[in-house]
Amino acid sequence: MAVFMQSLISGILIGGVYALIGIGLTLIFGVMRVINFGHGDILMVGMYLTYLLFTYLGIDPFVSVLITFPLMFLFGGFLQKVFINRVLNAAAQNQILLTIGLGLIMSNTVMLIFTSDYKILSTSYSSATIQVGGGVSVSTPLLISFLITAGITAALYWFLLKTDTGQAIRATAQDREAAQLMGINVKRMSILAFGLGSALAGTAGALIAPTYYIFPQVGAVFTLKAFVITVLGGMGSVVGATLGGILIGITESMSAVYISSGWKDVVVFVLFLLVLLFRPSGLMGKSRT
Repeated sequence: MAVFMQSLISGILIGGVYALIGIGLTLIFGVMRVINFGHGDILMVGMYLTYLLFTYLGIDPFVSVLITFPLMFLFGGFLQKVFINRVLNAAAQNQILLTIGLGLIMSNTVMLIFTSDYKILSTSYSSATIQVGGGVSVSTPLLISFLITAGITAALYWFLLKTDTGQAIRATAQDREAAQLMGINVKRMSILAFGLGSALAGTAGALIAPTYYIFPQVGAVFTLKAFVITVLGGMGSVVGATLGGILIGITESMSAVYISSGWKDVVVFVLFLLVLLFRPSGLMGKSRT
């Protein structure tokens, strides 16, 4: 029972950070109908930014979120304004090729600057744990990451539900043309959505940095995870992305304990295929007819 609880808690904690990645991607897709295949590389940029702030300025990775979030928001807004905006009405394959190309530019630029060597961000609490009783311990970095993720997610829900700008973003996601007819500046909403999605990805990178290897190609791993989480939860559903991220985290953790760590990704993709088979619109998605 202790092993089960240990893996369950660990899965929920890492799933919270996965959810943040998925929410960023689903927010971009919901507003712009663009699948950002460079999403993981934006997360990678956030990881390196956190590494630089920690290494050269001594700023704690979790405190650096206060710097990473606005910087990555500006970076995402720049990408949308200069590149993504040009292909919003283009064919889907053009959008995919552009985002893949942007991802390659980001990863190769980072490789030129930092080389392909793995970086490790070691803090005084990187290996620390908290005993919660019954032989169950909780990783301190994962717990802090989860709490920060929960706070950011709650703030995002409040922003989308209670503010005029948030409601305008939701209206644009529901019907872009109708929102434009109602006087909403949909181009501005697209920049805000891509900026927010990038900020969430960069923040997730900052939160993962203390417990994960940092290297230029790490983005590909998280792009795939983000895509699975988004489709699993339902394309365009923020709540679905949250549930999808936690579900993926629990599945990975349980699979690593009860099957093999080498098979955890296989189990995740089997779950993904089963959901697509029996509920193609995702857990919280709505079928379109």
